[in-house]
Amino acid sequence: MEKGAPFTRDLLPKRVTALEGERLRIRGYILPSFQQTGLTQFVLVRDNMECCFGPGAALHDCIVVRMRPGKSANFSVRPVAVAGTFRVDELLGPDGKHLAIYAMEGEEVR
Repeated sequence: MEKGAPFTRDLLPKRVTALEGERLRIRGYILPSFQQTGLTQFVLVRDNMECCFGPGAALHDCIVVRMRPGKSANFSVRPVAVAGTFRVDELLGPDGKHLAIYAMEGEEVR
C-alpha cells in the first residue's frame, strides 16, 4: 500500500485477510490521549516515533482496539501486548478518508 493512496481491500495481502476473526497477540504502543487509566478504546501503533503519532501515518501502522465489555487498559510509554480478535474494519473520517483499516476486540493488555 502506498502512503496516502486510496484504500481498497484488494490491496491487503492474503496473509492479512486470513487473520480475519482470529485471536492473536500483537505488540505495539498505545497512542497517547488525555485519558491515562481505564481505557476502553485506544489506537495501537507499531512504534513510538513522533511520525506515527502525528497525521499522515500509514494505514497499516495502527489498529483501533475496542476492549471487551468489563475490560480496560492503562496507558504506558512502554510497548504493550494486546490479545484479542483481529478484524479488517475500515474507519472513515468525516471527510470520507480512511483513518484506520484494522481493528481488534481486546481481551487483555500486558
